[in-house]
Amino acid sequence: MASSGQADTSANHWIVAATVMLGTFMAVMDISVVNVAMPHMMGSFSQSLSAITWVATSYSIAEIIMSTMAGWWSTLMGRKRVYMLSMLVFVAGSVLAGTARTFPQMMLFRVLQGLGGGCLIPISLAILRETFPEEKQGIAMAFYGMGVVLAPAFGPVLGGWLTDHYGWPAIFFINVPVGLFGLFMAAAFIRDPAHLKRGIKRIDWGGIALLTVGLTGLQVVLERGQQENWFASNWIVAGTVVTAASLVLLVVWDLRVKEPVVDFRLLRNVPLSLGSSIGLIFGIGLFGTTFVLPQLTQDLMGYTAYDSGMVLMPRAITLFICMPIAGALYKYVDSRILVLLGLAILFWTFHDLSRLSLDVGFWNLVPLLLLMGAGMPFMFVTLTTVSLSTVKPENTTVASSLYTLSRRVGGNIGYALVSTVLARHTQVHRADLVGQIHPLNPNFVTYHDQAMQLFMAHGRDPTTARLGADALVNTIVNRQATMMGYNDVSWFLGIMFVAVLPLVFFLPGRHKKQASAGAESSARSR
Repeated sequence: MASSGQADTSANHWIVAATVMLGTFMAVMDISVVNVAMPHMMGSFSQSLSAITWVATSYSIAEIIMSTMAGWWSTLMGRKRVYMLSMLVFVAGSVLAGTARTFPQMMLFRVLQGLGGGCLIPISLAILRETFPEEKQGIAMAFYGMGVVLAPAFGPVLGGWLTDHYGWPAIFFINVPVGLFGLFMAAAFIRDPAHLKRGIKRIDWGGIALLTVGLTGLQVVLERGQQENWFASNWIVAGTVVTAASLVLLVVWDLRVKEPVVDFRLLRNVPLSLGSSIGLIFGIGLFGTTFVLPQLTQDLMGYTAYDSGMVLMPRAITLFICMPIAGALYKYVDSRILVLLGLAILFWTFHDLSRLSLDVGFWNLVPLLLLMGAGMPFMFVTLTTVSLSTVKPENTTVASSLYTLSRRVGGNIGYALVSTVLARHTQVHRADLVGQIHPLNPNFVTYHDQAMQLFMAHGRDPTTARLGADALVNTIVNRQATMMGYNDVSWFLGIMFVAVLPLVFFLPGRHKKQASAGAESSARSR
């Protein structure tokens, strides 16, 4: 499905792909790259952990708003112009963030970064979709997936290494040479297709306002909900009401506007709506595990932030290997079979992750992470390709924005769900375990007596030995409850993937895709 504007440069398909992937990779990676640098920023800006997390939140809010509006901006200004301007703003924001000296400055510059990075992701997807012919769509989406799915895994690793060796400003300055090179490549190789709609007669100010309020509220509520004990907090309740009202009004408003900022009418396209729905669950699983696995290794295995980021590398390796395999198979295998294969592998992985014990080590996790990395491409590549397979060329950028939005919202929900399930279930398991600590439990009595004897053997008096034994039991209970909480998170994520099984059977199969491609080709020839 190459556009006329870019089909003429078929020899440069991969140059165009590499060009747009630079922007996508940087924009996605900057969502997570700052996480490992936050302890250093706390000292530099004299802020608490709760406050410093706004460095990540401010970027995410601006990024998700602009990502949703990418199709609208492309219509208003032209897609190439928006892409290049976004890259320039992203680079400028990176330079300013690296030179920030106060916390308000950092917040402002991270918003600027997010405003630049937001449009890069959906526009890159739309350009790849239109650059490659129908028979190479699977490979094109696999290449796109390498940027979108690998970036969250590399972010903590790269951020940790740069912070340790050069300080936290380096995580922003690294974007500058890459961004400038990408800007040069975009100017040389990207072309706007002739079919791209240009110009807007009336700006949808109401839609822009509702979108900004709704997505900002959603981001803040999801990221701060667990910290504020969710609906026990009045401001979380108020934020939820405002968010829900804004998003509902946005849908109603934009369905009535002739030139909406977000064209929800495109969701009448069944492959797009189904792919976006399943993609939301994929986002929960991807970003949920990206958050929970490093946390597990830090909480229970004593890893540093950098080492915990390295835990995700086995997953990144098989993701990198299996992305092109999934892309090649898309041409020959029914899309539903590929998605079902990915779901089966991911459920198997989460099932095994839900059975970990305190004896777990890095090499116990490696096989599971390798397996997870092998399963994700079959879902991601297939869903991305199918979602856009029947969208009209002039609507590709808007459809890409909607699909990207679903995955990003899924990621935000994933962070919130994982942190909430972990905290609540850890408390439940601790209460259950504490209920087993009493003089009638022979296992507890035996362990407690042995611990007291060990302390007394090292010169402690009976009273101090008893207190030491009590503290040791408390530590073990806390660690065991935490481990059980992490296991519950894995089981919960696995069940979510099973829950989307019915939707898979409504996706178009291989024969339908070929028929659609043939009909579209025939229509163009006429």
